[in-house]
Amino acid sequence: MPIVSVIITCYNLGGYLQEAIDSIPASLGGSATEVIIVDDGSTDPLTRKVLEGIDRTRYIVLEQANTGLGKARNNGIARASGTYIIPLDADNRLNSAGVEQAVTLLEARPEVDIVYGHATYFGERNGPWIVGEYDFRRLLRKNYIDACACFRRSLWERIGGYDEHMPHMGWEDWDLWLRVSAAGMSFHHLGSVFFHYRVRQGSMIEGTNAHAEELTAYIFNKPALRFLDRLRADYMHLREEANNSLGVRGALKLAADRLLRSRKN
Repeated sequence: MPIVSVIITCYNLGGYLQEAIDSIPASLGGSATEVIIVDDGSTDPLTRKVLEGIDRTRYIVLEQANTGLGKARNNGIARASGTYIIPLDADNRLNSAGVEQAVTLLEARPEVDIVYGHATYFGERNGPWIVGEYDFRRLLRKNYIDACACFRRSLWERIGGYDEHMPHMGWEDWDLWLRVSAAGMSFHHLGSVFFHYRVRQGSMIEGTNAHAEELTAYIFNKPALRFLDRLRADYMHLREEANNSLGVRGALKLAADRLLRSRKN
């Protein structure tokens, strides 16, 4: 029987951690569930207390020095025994019905590598987060697929895991999805809610977006994305022509459109 490994990464989010754990069902689509909690060097007393109270006979807890999100996820997945992997941030929650659909689909369709779905906002904002079908051109411009998805462990092994050396944390999922796309792996979009996303002040992504230019340049200059050399060259030329007025994403959109048109011709 295949195992689904849920990897919860936590840094000073002890106030939300138990909610994340409680959202994970004991089994999914007939598969056993394994929960691995990776604490990335939390220092606040509440988180330390919550971690100390976790039942280590039911859950695997890995504690490491603060080395960042990519390393935390990789360490958790390396320890996992699951056929399927679901990364879950400690302040979010899974939707068991949507996750079960994802696992069932992966079992039935070996040609699919990643399954993702819609989300529901909660916390300081409420309502649906409608995520679209997989579109490589859209993904090139901006990430719209959250890290909380269900994918085959073999994908993580083949692609080399998450980047542990990003200049700023927060875009590890976009980087992974681009490399996965470059390797020709297959995404499937569920028409249902996969997880619940907590909106709160002080989240990591708020600070990360301030470094969009640096992070985009870092990601698109990776050897793993060499097949996009033409795209990057076109993108840099467009930015130069426009005296940077297009911005990173505006130039990247035009370059991606040109690349796709050229592939069709």
